[in-house]
Order: sequence, then C-alpha cells, then structure tokens
Amino acid sequence: MDLQKIEYFLAVRDHGSINAAAHQLGVAQPTISAALRSLERELGVDLFHRIGRGVVPTSAGHALVGPGRRLVRALSSAATSVDLREEHLRGTLDIALVAPVAAGAFVEMLAAFHDRFPSVQVRLIRIRTDPQGLEMLREGDAELLCLHLPLETAVGGRPWDLRLDVLPLGRQEYWYAAPPGTPGLPPPGEAVPLRALPDIPLVIVPDGAAVADVIERELAQVGRVAPPAAVLEHREARMSFVARGIGATFLERSMLEAASDLGLECRPTVPAIRREFGLVYSGDELSIVARAFTEFAATWVEDAPGEGTTIAGEGVTVPAAGTSTTGAGGGSR
Repeated sequence: MDLQKIEYFLAVRDHGSINAAAHQLGVAQPTISAALRSLERELGVDLFHRIGRGVVPTSAGHALVGPGRRLVRALSSAATSVDLREEHLRGTLDIALVAPVAAGAFVEMLAAFHDRFPSVQVRLIRIRTDPQGLEMLREGDAELLCLHLPLETAVGGRPWDLRLDVLPLGRQEYWYAAPPGTPGLPPPGEAVPLRALPDIPLVIVPDGAAVADVIERELAQVGRVAPPAAVLEHREARMSFVARGIGATFLERSMLEAASDLGLECRPTVPAIRREFGLVYSGDELSIVARAFTEFAATWVEDAPGEGTTIAGEGVTVPAAGTSTTGAGGGSR
C-alpha cells in the first residue's frame, strides 16, 4: 500500500474536503482524487460519503484512520530506529489535552523534552472533555493524552478495546482569585477557608468539566452554591473579568504571577483544591517518538519535583509511574 495515498486519505478526513486537503498539502485536487479512488479500489470499499462540496468518512473510512495514522508515524520515524541518538530522533508527537493541564509543570516538561529532542515536532490538540480525548486515542488522532486522574473519571465504566497505560505526572492546585481590594480576605499567603469565602459570584469556565465538578462539589459541601456571574468559553478571559470586579474565580497555581500583575487577590483555600493529572496512552501502539516521550516524562517526574509533582509533607502521594489500566471502569493493575 502506497504511504502517500494514506497521507492523502488522512488529510481529506482531517480537513473535510478534497479541496481543503489539496490546498493544505500543496498538490492538485485531481491528484488527491485519483489517489483516493486507487486506495478504495485496493481496499474494495468506499472511504468517504460525498456531501455537497465536502466529504465524511464511511464506517470503513473511520476504521482506517487509526491504523493509517500509526502506519504514517511508524514509517516517518523509521530512520530513528536505526540511529537512536537524541539529535536524530525525528517525527511528530500528537498529544491531546484538556485546557487546565496546559500550564505550569506540563509546559516545563515539554520544553525540557524539546531541548533534548529538538527535531521532534510536538502538536498539542485541545479537547473539551476527558472522554473526547479517549475517543481520539482510539481513532489514532492522538498518541498521548494528558488528562485528569484517576482515569475512572474519564472512562466512566465503559470497557475499552485498547489497553490503557497511565503515567501520573503530578497535581495542580487551584487558588481562589477575587477582584482587587476585596474585603474580608486573610493577608496574602494565608489560606482562606472555603466556608469563609467572600459573598461574590464566580466567573466559571465549563471547559475542563472535571475540575469544575471538583470545585462545585467542594463548595457545595460547605454550603457555598450560587449562580455564576459569568460563564466563559475562553479560560484566558477569567482574570480580566475578575480584575473588572465582575466576579471571583479559581485559578491554576501556575497563573498566580499573571493574576498578581492584574491586582487580583489570590489565596490558597482550606481545604485545598487539587487535581491529579497524567499521561494516558496505549503502550502497545506507541511510535518510537511517543515511547521516547513517555520514558522522558517518567524520568522528569522523578528528577524534577516541584509544582505539579509530589510535594512532601502534604499528605498527597503521586502513584508510581507506569500504572496500567484495562477493561471496564479502568481498573488498575
């Protein structure tokens, strides 16, 4: 099977039309159309339904996406299998992640990986929910997921046909952020009890619902439930809304410096609000590049403790790296 035909197929699937794929790849539309017809003849199935000027994959097309991506990744990194020196590691690494983890420790780890393997291109794919990421893993759109843990919150009891491996990376802590000059808060650096939060409605972002659920549950336990002041689609807008006095919010600890520059009143909470996060992937399906990244990540967690990793003395322990999950409900093994 011609690898270029598979690449054309994936481009059409990703862009939703032959015209868009041709423009992205810099080739003529008839070239891609002919390649798709040839691939369909080889496989004996139709890969797309033609709808207006666009296309959508048939069931056979959906089934080809995952194997096709794995084939492209494997062949693109074939030279690396001969020479595994760091400067020769090449390829593309597709990581799907929810917005709340795309900050702090995870970004630092990506930067360190890039320093060691500068020829690897990392593509981050933003997803709205953890289950969406698992579907991308199943279909081959991403090799690695960076999600909240435990994995059971994403799997939701559903059996999966892939063996899922989990590499815990650490945790994020969320601080309360109120408008400048908000009265009734303890001095900077001191924690504010959740039950004693100022009577200010919240600015919330439903994106990354696992975190929003944790915050809502913690507030409900102390009787602090109120309609939100604003519901935003863009996480980056939270601080501006709070700075204008529209409401308060909860921010990742890695964002505190930027929040302080805007004059926001930021305090840790009692009890603390934290979420574990880590990498989820199918170890049986990893490309050479993805395997190098997981090995690097495991070493990075061990060698670079700090924000986002285990903090001694706080009674929170990150499980050992390499926990594997499979079957209904993602039971650990």
